[in-house]
Amino acid sequence: MDGSADITMFVCANCARPGVKAMAAAGMRPLIPDFHLPGQVEQVVVPCTGRLQPEHVLRAFETGSSIVSVVACSEENCHHAEGSRRCSLRVEYVQSILREIGLGDGRLVFLRLPGSAAEDLQVSAGKGSSFSPGALEARIVTLRDRIVEAFNAYPNNPLLCCSAAQGGNNE
Repeated sequence: MDGSADITMFVCANCARPGVKAMAAAGMRPLIPDFHLPGQVEQVVVPCTGRLQPEHVLRAFETGSSIVSVVACSEENCHHAEGSRRCSLRVEYVQSILREIGLGDGRLVFLRLPGSAAEDLQVSAGKGSSFSPGALEARIVTLRDRIVEAFNAYPNNPLLCCSAAQGGNNE
């Protein structure tokens, strides 16, 4: 994270993509949807949002992001079984910190997309995929609207002005 983003998105590599056949050597890059968000957006693809730690999210705010969004798989369709649930608990914890320090818990937006664990199993078993791009696109628009709503409600990160002022004292 370079600190120049208005919105930082942590996105699970396994959500919002069609099912794929498991291949150890494939090394396929995850397909992350374009949310068409305002401002500068930094997308950080994580292998599972369950790996995301509170300090990762807090660091995004510290480096100047006004909004941080976490996009996880639905709990029942997580590749790592418990990852999405763990992430939701960590997000609640970070939101309580943001509330306590007065930054506003609405700056951290937790969203879910379908996930692809069941799709991957279907494709690997040769049963095809029930992936519906139209339904996914509608869900992405809904998620985009929630992020834009938070972006409009919390336009400036007050930590950015404080860190700039501190940086000026060090020169």
